[in-house]
Amino acid sequence: MTRYLSLTCLLLLGTVWGSTIVITKHVVSTGHQALGLIFWQLLLGAVLLSFVARFKRAPLPMSWLHIRFYTVVALIGTLVPNTFTYIAAAHLPAGLLSIGIATVPMFALIVALVIKSERFNGIRMIGIGLGAIAIMLVLGPKADFTHQGVGFFMLLALVAPFFYGVEGSYLAHNTPPKIDALTTLQGASIIGLIICTPITLATGSWVDLTQTWTSVEWAILVNSLLHVITYTGYIWLVGRTGAVFASQVAYIVTLSGVFLGIIILGERHGPLIWLALGFMLTGLALVQPKNNAVIH
Repeated sequence: MTRYLSLTCLLLLGTVWGSTIVITKHVVSTGHQALGLIFWQLLLGAVLLSFVARFKRAPLPMSWLHIRFYTVVALIGTLVPNTFTYIAAAHLPAGLLSIGIATVPMFALIVALVIKSERFNGIRMIGIGLGAIAIMLVLGPKADFTHQGVGFFMLLALVAPFFYGVEGSYLAHNTPPKIDALTTLQGASIIGLIICTPITLATGSWVDLTQTWTSVEWAILVNSLLHVITYTGYIWLVGRTGAVFASQVAYIVTLSGVFLGIIILGERHGPLIWLALGFMLTGLALVQPKNNAVIH
């Protein structure tokens, strides 16, 4: 891939991903439980990707190595982060969720430094520091960390980008040979569905889609399809540009999520939030990929 093609993919992927934040806000407005929504997301993804695989005549590898890989990806890429995202989305504006998701490349870099796949760089560390300042500005000087406060739910929202950062490094270093993005997501969706279904039923989190469909049910369907597109695109980009570069999709997700929230949901943000957005975008600009991140 050339650098220009990589950036174009980031732009398209980030815009679509940002739109899912706005759709998520609409879905959770009805009080649907996180696991019930994740169940349908995994089911629709598994069915769609299985049809694609059958059309391509590409059987799903199911050795123990592959099952372990699918399980880890399902847990750290969907089940855990999406659960926290849905919970937080019920209490936070789309703009704040978007600023939170922008920490993905910062967490990815921290993970890369810990496992020593990236070298320490002072400029990048300044970027991480600016991201931290942005989060503190979002929380505000009177942050409420009680179980109903914005601070509490903002911290929950940060669980998702942390796991996405971990996932990026995991995919970059542990993807089995000859496994592409569609195969990865197909396997993770199937294994994730096996894990999610009994927990959804046991916790009473089921979302019934057999009743008359409203905009919420259609939003669940659209969000599930967009999840397949964005997640597959993210995995594909990680495999070709590296985890740190691919995670910068959060830069575009942040902008599109904030402005789509304003345009579609009518959200309004105070000066501290706009200042936080500026710090976050500056921090993202400083968290650059390593020189050899873009290949082919």
